[in-house]
Amino acid sequence: MKYDELLKIRDEILLSGKPDQRNSMLNYIDSFFRIEYTHNSTAIEGNTLTLIETKLLLEDKISVGGKDLREIYEVVNHDKALDYILSCIKANEPLSEKIVKDVHAIVMENILVGGVYRNQEVRISGAGHTPPAGMEMYSQIKNYYYDLQERTDLNPIEAAAWTHAEFVRIHPFSDGNGRTSRLLMNYQLLKNNFLPVSIKKENRLNYYNALEEYAINRNIEPFANMIYDLEVKEIEKAISMIEPENEKNSLLQKFYHSLNENNKIDKVIV
Repeated sequence: MKYDELLKIRDEILLSGKPDQRNSMLNYIDSFFRIEYTHNSTAIEGNTLTLIETKLLLEDKISVGGKDLREIYEVVNHDKALDYILSCIKANEPLSEKIVKDVHAIVMENILVGGVYRNQEVRISGAGHTPPAGMEMYSQIKNYYYDLQERTDLNPIEAAAWTHAEFVRIHPFSDGNGRTSRLLMNYQLLKNNFLPVSIKKENRLNYYNALEEYAINRNIEPFANMIYDLEVKEIEKAISMIEPENEKNSLLQKFYHSLNENNKIDKVIV
């Protein structure tokens, strides 16, 4: 199965026995992943800062003129929330209700009071699924935290996809559920020693369709396949970016060989 191949790649390449491999992964997040991820995750929700403006704001600490203050906070807060989940991962903390509420509170800082479940009904524009309301919502979010620890039937990629899809299906907060759920998904990937992934704003239609398929039919496969493909691309990018030149080609060859065993790709290094 393709998930088995990805686990093999993780063990042989991402966790290849080097004492500093974990630090290399974290350096990759800071150096190559963070800006693009924050840009895409906020842009999916309608934030108008460009990738360059996001970089100026977060990396160069240069104020971006002509933008709504809320949009500035959305980008800055998302970056802070990523720092928070990385700190929790380093502390080896399992994903919990406290962490979820903390993430949401950081995401919504200076925008609205975060970490507080909604007490009103919500409808998602253009979606065929209506999130649960009232006591049903509270019951489902409590079951969600229980299932986070008990869903042993899912492989790590499926578990990360489910963590996201089930959270947005319940939609426990009045706002910020999308940004929060993408951070929670990456929490699960990181906890299982995979790289975090970024869903590009250009792919939002396929992304929303996969989430809708889960919300209506409880079919996680389309979304899990999307996360699988993103993880493959992220591993390839990380190898290209962080590995020493004398080791890069051999690791990429091993990576492509493992994927080719599953007839996933056909790529040759020249």
